Amino acid sequence: MQAKKSRLFLAVCAALAATGAQAQQEPQTQLERVEITGSSIKRLADQGALPVQVISRIDIERSGAKSAEDLIQALPSMQGFTVAAESVNGSGGGVQNASLHSLGARYTLVLLNGRRLAAYNAGSAVNLASIPLAAVERVEVLTDGASALYGSDAVAGVVNFILRRGQTDWVLNLSHNQPEQKGGASSSFSLSKGFGDLDQDRFSLLMTYAHDEQKELNAADRPFGASGIREFSHGGQRYALYQLAVNTTPASVTLGLKNPIVKDGEPYSAVTFSPNYLKNGQCAPNTALTTVGPDKACYFDFAATVQLIPDSTRDSFFSAGQFKLDKNTTLFGEVVLSQFDQRARYAPAAQGIALSLADPLYKEYVLPHLATMGVDPANVSRATTNNRFVDAGGRANLYQTRAQHLAFGIEGQWREFDYSASLVHSTSQQDNDYDGGYMSRNCYAGLVSAGKVNPFAAAGGNAALFGPCVLHERATRTETALDVLSLRGSGELFSLPAGGAQLGVGVDLARQQYDSLPSPINQGPNKIGGANDTVFGSSPGALPVGATRNNWGAFGELLMPLYKGVDLTAAVRWDDYAKARNRYLFKSDGTLDAPGSQGNANSKSTYKLALRVAPTREWLLRGSLGSGFKAPNLDEITQPLQDFGVTSGKYPCPVKAPDPRAVDCRGTTQYDLLTGGNPLSGALGLKPEESQNRTIGFRLEPTRSLSFGMDAWWVKMKNQIVALPETFPFKNPAGYDGLFRTVFDAGLGANKLATLLPNFNLGRSRYSGIDWELSSSSDLGIGKLKIEWNGTYMLRSEVEIGGEVESSVGRFDGYNNVTARIVQRLAATLKQNAMFSHTLAWNWRSGYHDAVQTADDGSIKVVNADGSLGDYATVVRDVAAFSTLDWQTRLDWNKHLSLSLGAKNLLDRDPPLSIRTSGGGNQAGFDPRYASPLGRQWYVTATVKY
Repeated sequence: MQAKKSRLFLAVCAALAATGAQAQQEPQTQLERVEITGSSIKRLADQGALPVQVISRIDIERSGAKSAEDLIQALPSMQGFTVAAESVNGSGGGVQNASLHSLGARYTLVLLNGRRLAAYNAGSAVNLASIPLAAVERVEVLTDGASALYGSDAVAGVVNFILRRGQTDWVLNLSHNQPEQKGGASSSFSLSKGFGDLDQDRFSLLMTYAHDEQKELNAADRPFGASGIREFSHGGQRYALYQLAVNTTPASVTLGLKNPIVKDGEPYSAVTFSPNYLKNGQCAPNTALTTVGPDKACYFDFAATVQLIPDSTRDSFFSAGQFKLDKNTTLFGEVVLSQFDQRARYAPAAQGIALSLADPLYKEYVLPHLATMGVDPANVSRATTNNRFVDAGGRANLYQTRAQHLAFGIEGQWREFDYSASLVHSTSQQDNDYDGGYMSRNCYAGLVSAGKVNPFAAAGGNAALFGPCVLHERATRTETALDVLSLRGSGELFSLPAGGAQLGVGVDLARQQYDSLPSPINQGPNKIGGANDTVFGSSPGALPVGATRNNWGAFGELLMPLYKGVDLTAAVRWDDYAKARNRYLFKSDGTLDAPGSQGNANSKSTYKLALRVAPTREWLLRGSLGSGFKAPNLDEITQPLQDFGVTSGKYPCPVKAPDPRAVDCRGTTQYDLLTGGNPLSGALGLKPEESQNRTIGFRLEPTRSLSFGMDAWWVKMKNQIVALPETFPFKNPAGYDGLFRTVFDAGLGANKLATLLPNFNLGRSRYSGIDWELSSSSDLGIGKLKIEWNGTYMLRSEVEIGGEVESSVGRFDGYNNVTARIVQRLAATLKQNAMFSHTLAWNWRSGYHDAVQTADDGSIKVVNADGSLGDYATVVRDVAAFSTLDWQTRLDWNKHLSLSLGAKNLLDRDPPLSIRTSGGGNQAGFDPRYASPLGRQWYVTATVKY
């Protein structure tokens, strides 16, 4: 395998070298001095010592990208980001973000015209869905740490969106993307107009409006995702993925036992069964029998009911203006307004409800089957029905995100120094609404008490009854705000024999705000005004947060030409963060306390050294050494202890009798989670995460038409703030025994067993890899051919907590993530003439070791020779590599009209099979984080200028 990859690498290099040798020499153009991402000093664009990838407007158009997130997440250097599919009962929450080199979105700083944006959460991660791609002129991606210039968060690197300026025409863009199979179509529209010429009229103004839509793609529309039961072959044996959920319809029942029963030598303190199965000998539609230990229950096929891609709409407005006060001084301002609505739908509400042993339903549907299950009625301590409210419809969350970004300032030149001052006010508001499927507990209880609903009856016919109980109201409003005052200056400080030494300095003053405001019914019964009701299908107990924090930072950057072609850049920065202040502090009895401060005040210094050596025009060597940091997110400090949903995987009960907590066991299933911030100060409180970054690389350009660059990079982090992964306590219950707690659940109406995942500076991590970029152009007689090949080879991506190391390179790790060893893209563009150009692009992501499923997990079954399903099995397998071929033909009819016709996934490749049962969203049979489920798509775009 490795030999084949090496031969492919050498073959491509040789081919590109051959085409480059045929190319004619192009005339040298005069380069302007500009400010490049990663530095505060204006310089020639080809002089940087840091690895910066520039994606031009023509690159954006040739990519076929539909949105900012579509463009950025397709880059080979991006791994570990959040995709739209993760909003389907996953951790997406209606956002999509950027993550460089698999470090995560919290360590990748996203800028707009070099300035910060408000985060969508309590940290710094930006929702890319709020950035209008139609207004973007280019994107600069710095794949190296930059805390010494930007402060916190730029540990992995920076993504800087540069918006358009200087346009005076009307520009209309239309596009439509249509998959060949049902579902998932998308379209966009944008209109922009510019006024004035800055040099001639002393002003310029550009305004852009854009609208785009993404239609939903349902699991039922793709065979590979249409069910949680999917057959496959491995090692000459047929197996079936058996990814189902205990909450079902008709309801099953879980019995807590006073004394454990023994099955195959193992004690069980709980047993689950479906009365309808024991009575009729068969399961209801969309359910299947699950037998783990003593259980005989019909589990629900939830994967068949979810979306693979949620539907969304986006409207955005952008305006940028400049006004020249004089030849050296310019006022500027920019406004970005965006509304992004995403509706994510997944399985009907699942809810456990306590059932009294004296209830007539218990006597009619449960008691008669106890003998069959080998349970003594006197040994039963409690009963819980496991319900799936199919007649209420699928649960839907409507995420409505409104973003506003205002930036105003002045820039100019005084003597030989460039300066700028800017003020940014950026906000993000997201409403998460219940939009179907979720039900009021009180309303449902009223139906049951009136005898109108029987949880043990078959689904169907209750839609009208459930209608008044289905919720269409707000669940939570999240508001964030960022105000930043920035001052910058740069210019020549002194002269050296090889040239002038350039100095850049800057100061930032910032205030961050984070409010999480759950609705009364989302809070449930409490002592601060929550509703005397809870939501079926969602964990109750949400509590408000109203946090603010001030910080400031100052930096200096010095660029010194040591010799001809040898430059050294040194930068240092100091950042200071005040304590977080929270409007919602809680006493031990659950009542509100007076507002106050929480956590630690933190300060941190960072540095950066970068060396650039260009002995000839053809060779460039570069390297850097620096430090970085990440300040704790506000919610990691201020979030009160509350429910955090359920585990994404199914696990056996972590405690066993005679432990008193075992009475709340529910067998092998999804267990409830608790989470909360760390409000402590001093040594036990949170402190900044720290990083060390190194890069070394080269760029070779033997001719104007052939270039090859490669950069090796290393990132080491310590004091990482981590919420313990769910897999850790369930794999080692004895080691994490103190995290398993019995708590009262108002929705359940009884106690439940929950697992606390706390925040501490417990983590260390190590990342390394190699980025490469190769470009060649030549004249073939029939047109000019340009070939570009770029990719990332990951050497290391591992996290260490408490001495336990988890690597994600080429494997599904304990955090439910995968880092592909290789991600690469090879594109060839043939420009026939002034009118026609054709682009063919190959995208490839290496395979990996799949999540391991054991027989005890109850997720894989053997397929017998007669087609029936047999025993549970242990399967260790690999996920295949995934590649797609994209094509585009572009027609530039004249200066007023351009048309593009293209196809994505031209060979119509399905996502590779994965048997993971956790991570991402609720989709089964594949992992939507690493492969698109859309299949072959045809698209057309049109641009009209006048």
